[in-house]
Amino acid sequence: MREFTTPALTSAPPVGGLADAVFDHALDDPDHVAFGRKDAEGQWRDVTSAEFRDQILALAKGLLAQGIRFGDRVAIMSRTRYEWTLFDFALWTIGAQVVPIYSTSSAEQVFWTLYDAQVAAAVVEHEDHAMTIATVIDKLPHLHRLWQLDGGAVEEVSASGAHIDDETVHRHRKAVTPDSTATIIYTSGTTGRPKGCVISHANFMFEADTMVARWEPVFASKRERVASTLLFLPLAHVFGRMVQVAAVRGGVKMGHQPQLNAAALLPDLVAFRPTFILAVPYIFEKVFNAARRKAEKEGRSGAFDKAVECAVKYADAQEAKAFGTGSGPSASLRMQHSVFDKLVYSKVREAMGGRIRHAMSGGSGMDRRLGLFFAGAGVAIYEGYGLTESTAAATANPPEQTRYGTVGQAIPGTTVHIADDGEVWLYGGNVFQGYLNDPKATDGTLHDGWLATGDLGALDEDGYLTITGRKKEILVTSGGKSVSPQQLEERVRDHPLVAQCIVVGNDRPYVAALVTLDAEAVEHWLGMRNKQMMHPAELVRDPDLEMEVRRAVVAANTLVSQAESIRTFRILAHQFSEEHGLLTPSLKLKRKAIETAYATEVEALYRG
Repeated sequence: MREFTTPALTSAPPVGGLADAVFDHALDDPDHVAFGRKDAEGQWRDVTSAEFRDQILALAKGLLAQGIRFGDRVAIMSRTRYEWTLFDFALWTIGAQVVPIYSTSSAEQVFWTLYDAQVAAAVVEHEDHAMTIATVIDKLPHLHRLWQLDGGAVEEVSASGAHIDDETVHRHRKAVTPDSTATIIYTSGTTGRPKGCVISHANFMFEADTMVARWEPVFASKRERVASTLLFLPLAHVFGRMVQVAAVRGGVKMGHQPQLNAAALLPDLVAFRPTFILAVPYIFEKVFNAARRKAEKEGRSGAFDKAVECAVKYADAQEAKAFGTGSGPSASLRMQHSVFDKLVYSKVREAMGGRIRHAMSGGSGMDRRLGLFFAGAGVAIYEGYGLTESTAAATANPPEQTRYGTVGQAIPGTTVHIADDGEVWLYGGNVFQGYLNDPKATDGTLHDGWLATGDLGALDEDGYLTITGRKKEILVTSGGKSVSPQQLEERVRDHPLVAQCIVVGNDRPYVAALVTLDAEAVEHWLGMRNKQMMHPAELVRDPDLEMEVRRAVVAANTLVSQAESIRTFRILAHQFSEEHGLLTPSLKLKRKAIETAYATEVEALYRG
């Protein structure tokens, strides 16, 4: 199949903007709990729709008093927190455009974003961020305001607008139209300078309302279960931003968690107890690996592995039934599954808060087996695919027919097309408006409304999309063999000891790989074998550890022909990090930067 379209369920409203939902909800149901917010003692406190509306209104007045005008661009540089959501909706209320910046961005990245977008004001989280901007402020003539969240920015700005009447704010809000620009999100930039993606209010409304309507089991509240989610994705990323907008528009209770790591996240999942989460595969891998390590420490690894196998078989049988190719789980499998649900699966769910039954995954590919395990364990994960340029999800697996290992079908109201060279093209109301100040890049990406994604993929007979790689990342060996590194890297990463993998081999005689290790998993692995902790330089030469990684490489090689297989690999002592310029803020590998930084190690892979 070369093209697949899903009929629309909704369309962007003909008038209004994103902030209208805040005021409508407060009018219709002022006592509805819209947010959970951590207080100074770390306890979760409820925020009602009316309270949220009042905070937005006060902050919007303050922004006007501070000189922010309709169409001005205001940057937010912060981790994910409640105050970001306040500023987002307050700025949208008065027709301003929000420019998000990752909290980990370098001074050069911050400068380029503020300069290219001609930002008039900036909101930062803390003093370090303020100092980062201070180092480049002499080159930013348009920047005239800087507020610091940890310095009481919300209270300070809100207080300054106390003299402004409500009607002034509402006049601004009513001037916002669906085609008004809501945000300019700069791409992560694995190569070249980041480009500013112009995303309208209509783009966000279409995307969020479509997701809420089509994935009703995820977003809808029921009498016995109020829909809630804990947002821990960066709000500087389009995925996190879409979750925020969908939660507000869909009446979903939302909490914020600023740290995207398992150690900080898991306790808050238990405390907040969301009914669903939206995450990257990394989070689900961490939950699974932590459960397996716990079982090993308790001497129950054999039982855990049997439970995993049962869950995978159970979900596989359910999938076959959904597609009419099987009768579902057998009686004996259902009985076995029921036993493991009490012994194993319930504990996995408890580690995620106990109430989660649905999740959505994006950002990178999820292993089919991992998706099947979670489905069999009672948490259905709907994997999807999208870009900043498509306002997050362009495809996703439908709830009633999830095909694990794919990124699903086109979301309602969109079309997926596979070009002659295998590139994925997208069309729909979620496709962005173009790149800011870069008509050449816009013309190279948008073609009569079609978005050329740069990703390679294939559609099956039912319209389910599988992403096979990036056009720019295809390696061509010196023998002329084209290799897509993505599936090899993902399969190597399936091994619990492996943190990252990058495949190399462009203009080389064969394919090779650099591998980094998961420190927590390695510590557990050593402990289970009564081995002492080693210096990283010694650890990477441990023959037993090398054998484990070799197993991961052999497993990956079963996916490809011999000419495309990884012939050799090297284990590195340290992970690739954003701090050293080797990862984007969304944790994607910067291939050229890594190959440059590890040029000696790459050369060693091809000696002799």
